[in-house]
Amino acid sequence: MARLDLERQNKLQPVRIDYAKQELAKLGITPIFETDTQIDFKFNGAIVHLYPYTGWHTGKSIKDGRGFQNLLKQLTPTK
Repeated sequence: MARLDLERQNKLQPVRIDYAKQELAKLGITPIFETDTQIDFKFNGAIVHLYPYTGWHTGKSIKDGRGFQNLLKQLTPTK
């Protein structure tokens, strides 16, 4: 989905996707499907959909919401 400021989106989207992949890799999570706007991966046996540019995430094994940092909090194992 295009935003009002396409120049900003085109500049930031690849950076946010790379950052998301790096942070997921730190947690040992590997993508099972990727496009230039979406990353899908398995968590607790269910597929999670992440849209890094907007930060939206959804899936059965997490609480749906917005904000990549909020998703990372859910994926990080508790001590």
